[in-house]
Amino acid sequence: MRLPDPERSRIVLIGAGTYTDPQLPDLDTVPRTITDLAALFTDATHGLVAEKHCTVLLDDGDLRTVGRRLRTAAQEAEDLLLVYFAGHGLVGGRRHDLYLALTDSEFAAPEFNSLEYDKLRSAVLDSPAAAKLIVLDCCFSGRAVTDSMAGAAGDRIDRLEVAGTYVLTSAQRDQVALSIPGEPHTAFSGRLIRLLREGVVGGPELLTVDDLYHRLTRTMTAEGLPVPLNRGTRTASLIALGGNRAFTATAAPELRRRRAAAERRGRGAGDWRGAVEELERVLAEQTRLLGAGHEDTLRTRQTHALCLGGAGDPAGAAQALGPVLAEQTRLLGADHEDTLRSRQYLAVGLGEAGRREEAIALLRVLLADRSRVLGAEHEDTLSSRHVLARNLAHCGLPGAVEEAVALLRQLTAERDRVLGADHPHTRRTRADLEALGGGGDGD
Repeated sequence: MRLPDPERSRIVLIGAGTYTDPQLPDLDTVPRTITDLAALFTDATHGLVAEKHCTVLLDDGDLRTVGRRLRTAAQEAEDLLLVYFAGHGLVGGRRHDLYLALTDSEFAAPEFNSLEYDKLRSAVLDSPAAAKLIVLDCCFSGRAVTDSMAGAAGDRIDRLEVAGTYVLTSAQRDQVALSIPGEPHTAFSGRLIRLLREGVVGGPELLTVDDLYHRLTRTMTAEGLPVPLNRGTRTASLIALGGNRAFTATAAPELRRRRAAAERRGRGAGDWRGAVEELERVLAEQTRLLGAGHEDTLRTRQTHALCLGGAGDPAGAAQALGPVLAEQTRLLGADHEDTLRSRQYLAVGLGEAGRREEAIALLRVLLADRSRVLGAEHEDTLSSRHVLARNLAHCGLPGAVEEAVALLRQLTAERDRVLGADHPHTRRTRADLEALGGGGDGD
């Protein structure tokens, strides 16, 4: 089970909410349904494809245009092809076949101006896509689950010439699909959208089309709504339509705990290399579940860079922090605590890599910003002053050692007063001051 390849997959969303035939009432919920489905399927973090690979045909009454764009997407798809229809379903012809109503369809004669389901089915089956999924949210949609698609009898399924095909319908063969007053979507699609948005508590990491079908069946049965139908061939039921957002919600706190434990492993136990390796595993999971730009993922990237420096690679730490800082500044803002922390970690990495003057320039600005945002006596502000003093002491610039001594004297007095004389930070500050020969005046 896996998510489809976003570059090799295609989605076609067809919907008709307005009709010219007075015998076909408008469906006010269809436009919102198609729009929200498109947003879900193209979401940058949780979606299936990029927007350019999602074809939206809403209130398009030209049967030739619909057919051409459907065939184009079907032929381009190599991994997943998903075709979704929402609107009126009509029955016509001698065989009482299923037709999907478009804006200009006629209730009395759908054969000449509606999308015949059998033609949609043929376009899908002719696609080179490894997995093919048709979802029909319309009246009489259960007619799609017939011997012509997958067979009512189990032995017919195995004889289908194209493997990996799945049909999901919103209603039984002769049932109407419903829109419930006050709800923004059709009854079936609305509950599907809710599952994709909220996930399934206690469910798997990825939601397959079969997971969604079984959950929809339970939900709609309990609410007295038309019960969906499905038919799949071979491994088609394993098609994943998205990550389970409820799973992500429960996984995120555990990943935060692992990140914190890895940081303690480095800072507390001195096992920086072990911390780096664990953080790389956490980072891979967060990137997959939450996305590369999620605040938790960025914080892990920040901690990973810190531990890289602790493991003896300050240049690598500084290089890793550049993109993190840019993303945090864009997403969180320049004054966010994580952004300010990354600026200090970057300065530390640059300084330990021998680029003292760059580090000093960064720290002077950071010290002013932390004083403004946090206050002059906040421990993070005092920490920036300490790092600045250490870089000044080793940069070799004229007057830099004297400035470092002055900063450390002030810092020792402040930490003695704020943290106490026996606090590790106070003792470290005093030791650095004494190493520069200024300890006598700092006590």
